[in-house]
Amino acid sequence: MKKVFVLFFALFLSVGTYNTTLLAQGDDSTGTTVVDDSNSMANDPADDPVDDPVDEPTVNAEPEVEMSLHQVVKKNFIDGGWEFMAIVLICLILGLAIAIERIITLSLATVNTKKLVAELDNAISRGNIKEAQDICKATPGPTAEVLGQGLKRVDDGIDAVEKAIISNGSVQMGLLEKGLVWLALFIALAPMLGFMGTVIGMIGAFDSIEKAGDIQPSMVAGGIKVALLTTVFGLIVAIILQIFYNYITAKVDSLVNSMEDATISLIDILIDKGNVSTTNVGE
Repeated sequence: MKKVFVLFFALFLSVGTYNTTLLAQGDDSTGTTVVDDSNSMANDPADDPVDDPVDEPTVNAEPEVEMSLHQVVKKNFIDGGWEFMAIVLICLILGLAIAIERIITLSLATVNTKKLVAELDNAISRGNIKEAQDICKATPGPTAEVLGQGLKRVDDGIDAVEKAIISNGSVQMGLLEKGLVWLALFIALAPMLGFMGTVIGMIGAFDSIEKAGDIQPSMVAGGIKVALLTTVFGLIVAIILQIFYNYITAKVDSLVNSMEDATISLIDILIDKGNVSTTNVGE
């Protein structure tokens, strides 16, 4: 009996010890789990208030100011070097001055040749050469001047009239083409100056490379920029003046053709009228 009691007591102690051990392990495991959860929550960037993005005020960059055409041209003119840019600009100014003067002169010299010839035909048909000469004097332009010179030689015959018309026509053509030689010079000179600036700029770029002993973009960029800008400005000036030159040349050709047609018509009128016009010279 005593042995059975001892056996039950030992079994009770062993069960109690086992339960105590299980409870202790359960507490440890629970504590560890709690710690791990807290650590995981602490390490979670989504729940960490420190790592939350803060709405900082955005700093707006200053808007780029667009440069006008005048400002762009002025900046590039200065960057290209004033030595050659100034000469190219002088070519442009002088060329435009000549072109504008020619355009105004040719516009004033343009007359209605058909109306002029009709008035001369009416006067010559009445035998009044003096009236025809007065009409030519009152009409501006090279055509009326040539026809007037021809009418002054009516007394000397048709051949004298033709010679007077041809001689004075050559003079009037020279006056119409006045200044075009200089305009053509500026057209050729402007791009040549630009190319000269290009060559000088490239020489400066290679000189910088030689002194440094190394090729770096910053060393050659300045010389190449000057070279390109001078070339561009020279070509722009040449293009502008070439347009005016072609317009003026076309205008001169139109006036010359009108003058030739008018002189041919005058000679035909004098031949058709015979000696009628010569009898009233000086009236």
